[in-house]
Amino acid sequence: MDKGGELVAPGSDAPNAAAAAGASVGRFIDPKPLVEKSRNWPSYFGPAVSILLLAGAVWQLRDMDFSKVGDLMPTSLLFWLVFLFSYFQAPLTDWIMFRRLWQLPFSGMGALLRKYVSNEILLGYLGEVYFYAWAKRHVTSIASPFGAIKDVTILSALTGNISTILMVVLAAPMIGQLNLGISSNTFAWSIAFVMGTSILFLLLRRQLFTLPASDLWFVANVHFVRIFSYALLSGLLWHLILPGISFTYWLLLATMRQLLSRLPFLPNKDVIFVSLATFFVGRDTEVSHAMLLLATLTVAAHFVIGLVFGVTGLIREKSS
Repeated sequence: MDKGGELVAPGSDAPNAAAAAGASVGRFIDPKPLVEKSRNWPSYFGPAVSILLLAGAVWQLRDMDFSKVGDLMPTSLLFWLVFLFSYFQAPLTDWIMFRRLWQLPFSGMGALLRKYVSNEILLGYLGEVYFYAWAKRHVTSIASPFGAIKDVTILSALTGNISTILMVVLAAPMIGQLNLGISSNTFAWSIAFVMGTSILFLLLRRQLFTLPASDLWFVANVHFVRIFSYALLSGLLWHLILPGISFTYWLLLATMRQLLSRLPFLPNKDVIFVSLATFFVGRDTEVSHAMLLLATLTVAAHFVIGLVFGVTGLIREKSS
């Protein structure tokens, strides 16, 4: 990976033509016209996201059904500590990355939490737009935050694709032996799509990336840690809900679920996952209830975070 952000071996130099092409595409991608036409748009976007967060938080209430999972509600302190760490893992790893890139203080965690919840309960990548608007107003140490946010987002997709391909290779013998109702053509197209987008990212690496090589490697490594630690934490949470089932099986199921969630074009992913759970642990009803419990708790957490940051965001904007 060179200093222009190319994913090549350290020490190699990118050609001048490639650098010029990268600068040209960089100017095309960077949304400078939007900023020049309306320099105050970040100040309007923050309150808009706050209002949307409030609406989204209230809308999430429709999915909350504690009556079906009350019997499985854990009482151990360890479960709640692991759940909180699992929930805050994404914004925390984002902070680690932007701490390296921008020297972002810990107070920036508030904006990263809003980014995370916006993506989860509103619209994918809306959080990145909000974070860009926030950074334009609050991060004075950099001229334009767009390049760093763009690189972090692209590397998130690229590392996710690489992890998916790795999991497919490791799980291929097991998937082939199970009758999961997955069409071989659909599965092949899903793998081809993941590999194709990964190859496209690598072919356009000189044009897409703007951060120095050392920063790109750091961000990629943090993304990999986040992906695999998420599977580990999910398996641990399920094990704490149903401790009678070996943690090894839960970890395997968590990995398979992460694989299924990242493969496009696969229909009825939840049905496929329940089939896997039945094959490994033979207790599909309890597994379904455990999944429902974690989904309900996550929705509840989104509601609380969305409500808190929606209200405080509006109050802060009104006072300023």
